[in-house]
This record gives sequence, structure tokens and C-alpha cells, in this order.
Amino acid sequence: MKTTMCFEDLDAWKRARELVNGVYSLCRESGVAKDFSLRDQIQRAAVSVMSNIAEGFERKGVAEKIQFYNIARASCGEVRSLLYVIEDNFEGTSERAERLRELSGDVGRLASGLIASTQRRSIAKAGAAGLLLIPIFYLLATIF
Repeated sequence: MKTTMCFEDLDAWKRARELVNGVYSLCRESGVAKDFSLRDQIQRAAVSVMSNIAEGFERKGVAEKIQFYNIARASCGEVRSLLYVIEDNFEGTSERAERLRELSGDVGRLASGLIASTQRRSIAKAGAAGLLLIPIFYLLATIF
């Protein structure tokens, strides 16, 4: 019986996995497969989302966790941007690209939630001294 949570339990990771599968499927089933550079870039960015969520979860340090979750969130932006390139240049991809952009946005928001949750847990563990960290965490969250 599993008693501890693992990254596979995270909604953010599960949705990121859907994103990876959707991107790979779009690339296979459209002309994107022939544009090696674009195909490789969007696939790497999607995999980066999923991998960085997993790696962030496995990190022990708060700053490290937040760093990896931020990278995942940024990679969501890269995927969304590249999906516009696909939609604008490959006929018949508009509907799928739009759905994947929405999914990427959802994953990005979930990654932001992981960042906020990690910050809250860190402050709670720190107790009264953690109250001094609130402005710092707020500043970091607004920068990244």
C-alpha cells in the first residue's frame, strides 16, 4: 500500500503528460513531422514541462523545487508559442493547436499552484520566522 505521494500523483504532472502525448500526436499526424527543427523544439519543450514538474517534486530544497516548477511553467509558454507557429503554417492544425494551447495554459496554472503551495508550506514550517519570508516569496513569485 502506497503511503507517500509521488510526482505521478500530481495533477500538474498528469496534465503535462497529456500535453506531451498531444504534441507528439500532432507532430506525427500533420506536416510538422517534416519540419525537423520545429518538431524537435516543440517536443523538447513539452517534455521539459513534464520532466521539470517531476524533478521539482523530487527536490528537497524549497528554492530548487520552485526553480524547477518555474522552468516547467516557462516551458508551457514556449509550447503555446510554438503551437501558434504550427497553426499559422500547417493547414488543418488550428483546432488541435488551440486545444493544446488551452491544455498548456492549464498546466502552467497548475505549475504556478505548485509554486504557491511550496511557498506556503515553507512558510508554515518556518513558523514565526517564516513571516519575515513572506515578502521575499511574494517578490520571487512576481518576478518569475
